[in-house]
Amino acid sequence: MKSYRKELWFNTTQRRQLINITGDVKKCLTESGIKEGLILVNAMHITASVFINDDESGLHKDFEKWLEGLAPEKPHSQYNHNTYEDNADAHLKRTIMGREVVVAITDGKLDFGPWEQIFYGEFDGKRKKRLLVKIIGE
Repeated sequence: MKSYRKELWFNTTQRRQLINITGDVKKCLTESGIKEGLILVNAMHITASVFINDDESGLHKDFEKWLEGLAPEKPHSQYNHNTYEDNADAHLKRTIMGREVVVAITDGKLDFGPWEQIFYGEFDGKRKKRLLVKIIGE
């Protein structure tokens, strides 16, 4: 069995941002040479997420509205965590959206449904962040 590991780095321009990373993940899969196995993609920061969904701008706006309704950024004073930082809402949003995804690899390709794409969700951005791609298989 082979394994492959790579870190991908992002500098987001906004506090909250969704980035389609499917192409980056496919590139890692090609580099790995693995044809059958599993790929793990996970955020390496507690205020960021990796998830699978449709790449549709209306849906992305719906995510933003929904997440902000569940864990509004302001007022910062509503959160006990915000005595040192102002990102408690980002921690909660990450918990809702998830830490990682695992995708099957079949015949050297991501074994996706018709509209599935992989996203990096940033909820406390404007700084350098990373995620991990780990692939195992043959």
